[in-house]
Amino acid sequence: MRKVSGATVAMILGIALYFTLFWGFDALRMLTSPTYGLEDVWRSQFVFGIGRLFGLGPIGLIKLAAFFGTLKLAVAAICAVHIADRLRCLAGGTPASDVLEGGLILVVLITIASVGPAVWSHNADLVREHVIQLSLAALATALCIVERSYGRPEGNAKSAVMTELTATPRGAPWFSPFR
Repeated sequence: MRKVSGATVAMILGIALYFTLFWGFDALRMLTSPTYGLEDVWRSQFVFGIGRLFGLGPIGLIKLAAFFGTLKLAVAAICAVHIADRLRCLAGGTPASDVLEGGLILVVLITIASVGPAVWSHNADLVREHVIQLSLAALATALCIVERSYGRPEGNAKSAVMTELTATPRGAPWFSPFR
């Protein structure tokens, strides 16, 4: 089994730390504000854009802002759990990158939902901010894929197929959902 380089692990940890700190502070700012962060015009433009798209009123905008704040807090918590898992793995073992990949899927979904209204309003600065976050999520996902491919044993693909073929009895139907 090959080992992945330390730079790959450091970059994954750095990106997880970025999302933990910045999205965590942003989520706490949104959730502790009386208007759920809607008073900050720069950071809440996507909430107003999505609210305009769905025809939401003031209460609907507040609920939408609280929903996005909760999702950002969940992403920050997922990344913090992954950092703790990486630190645990320094003593020995393999990290579970599935947790981070789930958080990165949330990052991609939130960022795509946030960049849409910025594109529609022709706000290049806001688009740039979201594209950077989307690029970091894509880089972390690619590095997790590289790490997973390096963690796989080299000659194990044929043995898994052979094990499956030897486990099925002779003459058994290939697929029978209604047995």
